[in-house]
Amino acid sequence: MSMLFGDAKAAPPAGSHIKDGTDASFMADVIEASRKQPVIVDFWATWCGPCKQLGPALEKAVEAAKGAVKLVKIDVDKNPAVAGQLRVQSIPTVYAFVDGQPVDGFQGALPDSQLKAFVDRLLGPAEPAEIDEILALGAESLKLGDIGGAAQAYAQALQMDDKNVKAIAGLARCYLSGGDADRAAELVAMAPEGAKDADLDSVRAALALAEAAPSETDPLERRLAADPDDHEARLELAKDLAARGAFDQAADQLLTIIARDREWNDQAARKQLLLVFEAAGPASEVARQGRRRLSAILFS
Repeated sequence: MSMLFGDAKAAPPAGSHIKDGTDASFMADVIEASRKQPVIVDFWATWCGPCKQLGPALEKAVEAAKGAVKLVKIDVDKNPAVAGQLRVQSIPTVYAFVDGQPVDGFQGALPDSQLKAFVDRLLGPAEPAEIDEILALGAESLKLGDIGGAAQAYAQALQMDDKNVKAIAGLARCYLSGGDADRAAELVAMAPEGAKDADLDSVRAALALAEAAPSETDPLERRLAADPDDHEARLELAKDLAARGAFDQAADQLLTIIARDREWNDQAARKQLLLVFEAAGPASEVARQGRRRLSAILFS
């Protein structure tokens, strides 16, 4: 890299962590400064629309790092030399430098979550407390029914740690809630071999329920309307409800079977109910209320 930019004597690095750079100051502002901390270089121009979108968002991501990374903004119209040496063919183009070398980069505008992930990669593995905070945000969003917000949080956690079991399980749950069982299964397969986690087990149970769901429910509902004691139809209906994530309704159907005939079909309803509890989550309201109702039936 020193041959590329010459052997000019370095000037003192900039004091601010966001500054405008030039061809003349590139060696000091970027190459030498990156030997002390990561430096991001944003190649832009005043006429570039996407640049106007990316610039403030990138500055925000760098500000959030609280000085752990620097940002140097270079107007390619006024400073074409470095852009030409780095073969910048379109703008905005962003490079990250560490120890005097470009180590990462991208072209075009990116959403805030990806910009944060870009900065985070430069700073190394996230602190456990930071990931835990993001996972908690994802869990809260999921609880409130904000699937999009939950998915964004879990995806961000996975960008920090692609083997995080909680993040894998959470994002898989988001895909399941959206009806994409195939993508959820692909995510679950990413979990480290032998990983033990209640959330992951819960998603696996939900996937098993989705695979076992009947293809049509109208005939089942007609059978139940004609005969409320058609336990086979009620069991299949419960499977469909569970496959669609309606765990509370599925539990109601299964508890109805148990209340009417707890030994029916070798306790098939009770076995299915336990799988619903696992899919909903052992600590979920569905599981807590369902176990309470099950105990009342069994010990009445």
